[in-house]
Amino acid sequence: MADVDLLTRYQRDGGAFVSVNAGYSPHSFNATMALLAHYRAAVDAHPSMELAASSDDVAAITGAGRIAVVFDLEDSRPLDNNLDNLVTLSELGVRTLLPTYNHANRAGHGCLDTTDCGLTAWGRAIIAEMNAVGIVPDGSHCSPRTGLDMCDTSSGPVIYSHSCMRAVWDHPRNITDDQARACAATGGVIGITGVGIFLGPNTPTLEAMTRHLEYAVDLVGIDHVGISTDFSFDYADFVEELTRNPHLFDASYTRWGAIQWMPPETLLTLGEHLTERGWSDEDIRAVLGGNFYRVAQRAWQA
Repeated sequence: MADVDLLTRYQRDGGAFVSVNAGYSPHSFNATMALLAHYRAAVDAHPSMELAASSDDVAAITGAGRIAVVFDLEDSRPLDNNLDNLVTLSELGVRTLLPTYNHANRAGHGCLDTTDCGLTAWGRAIIAEMNAVGIVPDGSHCSPRTGLDMCDTSSGPVIYSHSCMRAVWDHPRNITDDQARACAATGGVIGITGVGIFLGPNTPTLEAMTRHLEYAVDLVGIDHVGISTDFSFDYADFVEELTRNPHLFDASYTRWGAIQWMPPETLLTLGEHLTERGWSDEDIRAVLGGNFYRVAQRAWQA
């Protein structure tokens, strides 16, 4: 488990908002609960951080120059097939959850599957309960059909918290124009990620990120585009595992060598980069957090 102090790398001037992953496809409900307990205690003990239970909390914490922290889950496996666990997870600060992580499970299909049957009845039940308890449905890592079905099913905004545009770079983890339009129609946001292999041929640069941002803005409008870097603070362990056991990973993850991520320090200069490209201050604020904050205001208050 990464040290939460590393999250301060996302803070330069003033406050910051971060979502920490607390579980994905290998994790049971109990394992996720243990991770949440660990991270919540660590955040509580850190002088620069505070857990955010509401969008108002986010505004207050960041307004005071501190880091507001919530949590996310990648895959529905941590639910242990029990919808009631969503209430508990919401109460502990989980604010986004994606039903599938790359591959099919009981909820639906993933982006790396060769078949795509979309969201299942169980997956639809998960989305409905997430809407009820204030957890935002996230289509990242899901198959195109699953993502579209999520948008049809959800009564609130659906997001792609960390996904890039397939029309810019043809990678199975990236989303289609149809997915982006459906997301925007729910009031959701597409968060362009800083993972090199999703931006281009392992190119975690501001220029590559901006190509995806500007394409998405042209496609769905400024109100539905954001950033979410998907930075892995334990990336050295991940790269070592990928190098030692490449057979465990899809070829789309390995063909460009060790995955490169955009460092937090680079991300913090994105605003200046967009200014140099002629973006307005209002549009920059929207993409750097304003749009995701609007989703939080609408969806977290269930």
